[in-house]
Amino acid sequence: MAGHSKFKNIMHRKGRQDAVRSKMFSKLSKEITVAAKMGDPDPDTNPRLRLAVQNAKGLSMPKDNIQRAINKSQTGDSDDYEEIRYEGYGPAGVAVVVEALTDNRNRSASNVRSYFTKCGGSLGETGSVSFMFDRVGEIVYKVEAGESEAVLEAAIEAGAEDVQSDDSGHTIYAAFEDLNDVAKALEGALGEADSTKIIWKPQNLVPVNADKAQTLMKLIDMLEEDDDVQNVYSNFDVDEETMAALAS
Repeated sequence: MAGHSKFKNIMHRKGRQDAVRSKMFSKLSKEITVAAKMGDPDPDTNPRLRLAVQNAKGLSMPKDNIQRAINKSQTGDSDDYEEIRYEGYGPAGVAVVVEALTDNRNRSASNVRSYFTKCGGSLGETGSVSFMFDRVGEIVYKVEAGESEAVLEAAIEAGAEDVQSDDSGHTIYAAFEDLNDVAKALEGALGEADSTKIIWKPQNLVPVNADKAQTLMKLIDMLEEDDDVQNVYSNFDVDEETMAALAS
């Protein structure tokens, strides 16, 4: 089981959906507010806001919540958030990239460092592990979007770089600078995506055994539970049997 998104899919299927959704709504609201504050409050003219709104819709976030987050950006009520990236090594030498939006740099750094330390990892300097990842666009569709061949053909026509399909859905990768164009083309061919975002995609994967996998997943869980953390990316490779056991 490679990568972080697969882990999230399994854990979410096993339960905790309500708690996870509430946490995601909070993080998406923050991203929407920041995106609207930094640019235009109109998603049609603000690519970052458009992606944030699309991802919120993909998680069935109510329209009122989305509009409220946009409106907040235009008032004096919104906090000033800073974008920070943390990088480090988790159990088994797995590289971890953490993206945060915070109004308190010291609090966030202290919390993230403590999570790594508690799980036997170490927080490094910016750039210490990100060189092992590619910054790319990721577009995710549910299985219902179509057969693998049809999705592959649509992705090629749209200018995507890679497609991975399995029983959980279709993941399409595009060059960083091409994401918006590819996403729009795919929307015309396959409908609205489940999510569209810029990610850190690992260049190579690190095999992790069952013992280390448990501690690694604990680290990822702790990071994701933190209100300041928006996204977590890692380059682990854990077999499906171990992942299923951890999720039970």
